[in-house]
Amino acid sequence: MTALKVRLTFPPEKIKEPIIYNIGQQFGVITNIRRANVTEEAGWVMLEMQGTSEQIERAIDYLKNIKVQIEPVEGDVVQ
Repeated sequence: MTALKVRLTFPPEKIKEPIIYNIGQQFGVITNIRRANVTEEAGWVMLEMQGTSEQIERAIDYLKNIKVQIEPVEGDVVQ
């Protein structure tokens, strides 16, 4: 099992979509929201993903395709 910590920044038109739920359902990735800030105009989430390397790669590709910005995060995201 592989784990990855990322910061996802959502474009305004995607804020109301269940994107994190979708990557869990579609790709079998286990998600854990560690920190978030979402408003009507903008949103970001610090997310831990666990799964096989292939599952995580497929989830990341999906996020990129729907224009979610992805940045790697190192260390513990909850302080």
